[in-house]
Amino acid sequence: MTTPAPTRLQDDHVVLEPLSLDHVPALEAAAADGALWNLWFTGVPAPGETQAYVEKGLLGQAEGRMLPFAIREKSSGEIVGTTRYYDIVPELPRLAIGYTWYARRWQKSHLNTACKRLLLQHAFEVIGAVAVEFHTDLRNLDSQRAIERLGARREGVLRAHKRRRDGSLRDTVCYSVLATEWADVNRWLDLRLGRLSSGR
Repeated sequence: MTTPAPTRLQDDHVVLEPLSLDHVPALEAAAADGALWNLWFTGVPAPGETQAYVEKGLLGQAEGRMLPFAIREKSSGEIVGTTRYYDIVPELPRLAIGYTWYARRWQKSHLNTACKRLLLQHAFEVIGAVAVEFHTDLRNLDSQRAIERLGARREGVLRAHKRRRDGSLRDTVCYSVLATEWADVNRWLDLRLGRLSSGR
């Protein structure tokens, strides 16, 4: 096992770089593309809240609970969103991937597949995770479909699991990929990424 630590991950499509306060202005601009903070099922920071959002992620990193990244689209060099490992359980190790959002122009593109492949590869092949989890709001059908397209298996629903920003209770859908499934999932993601990036 390798202890999760800030690191830079990249492929031909995207760079995941350790999140820092230097990313705040670019993340504010990315969130403004689509006014993402108005989406009730996401936790995208509203204008003026991005620094606190980043600081919270960095606190989670200092406490060993999280490992946050800024997402840089490689061809343009733009910061287009953020993602992170969280719920890190070092004894197993096991972790979750989430807190992911992209500027509207990059949603439903090849970028999500590229990011998730990098994060899964690092989790299984470097950290040595036994499993990687994904969690999403029961009402967020787009997110559920995106997770299922990655090859993750739906495990169940945690009812009244969290509160949304508006105070309402959220049911959380749980998915996972096991280390024993990674080879097949990796082949599928390679195939899918090739098709998406070529526009097929």
